[in-house]
Amino acid sequence: MVAFTLNGKPVSVEAEPDTPLLWMLREHVKLTGTKYGCGAGLCGACTVHVEGVALKSCQTHASEIAGKRVVTIEGLSPDSSHPLQKAWIAEQVPQCGYCQSGQIMKAAELLAANPKPSRAEIVSHMNGNICRCGTYNRIIAAIQRASKEA
Repeated sequence: MVAFTLNGKPVSVEAEPDTPLLWMLREHVKLTGTKYGCGAGLCGACTVHVEGVALKSCQTHASEIAGKRVVTIEGLSPDSSHPLQKAWIAEQVPQCGYCQSGQIMKAAELLAANPKPSRAEIVSHMNGNICRCGTYNRIIAAIQRASKEA
């Protein structure tokens, strides 16, 4: 049994210590906003926050999150009013949309640490989160918009 705080609420999940957090979220807790992309920590579709740090949940094991705070895309804002979520819509970022929860979570980590990042800082920070549709310019524009509204 692994006990942790998920989106501000205490939860306990029966899982083996090496179970990826991704599968705990999707299969055990039934939060499906966090996506399976590659399973190897290469694409970023599964990005969540653990203690405020963006981590790839496919590579984060149950044993690593015991007693910690985990935030998923569902916990970023209860009503989708986070500046990034609003900017994502305003900039029409999603094309297929599959990578977007991971992209938003990675961007949220950046804005929490650096509320007014430069374009170069955005590009550097977001490196490693892949968008197969190639909406990178819209992702950057959305982060820039959110940084002005936050």
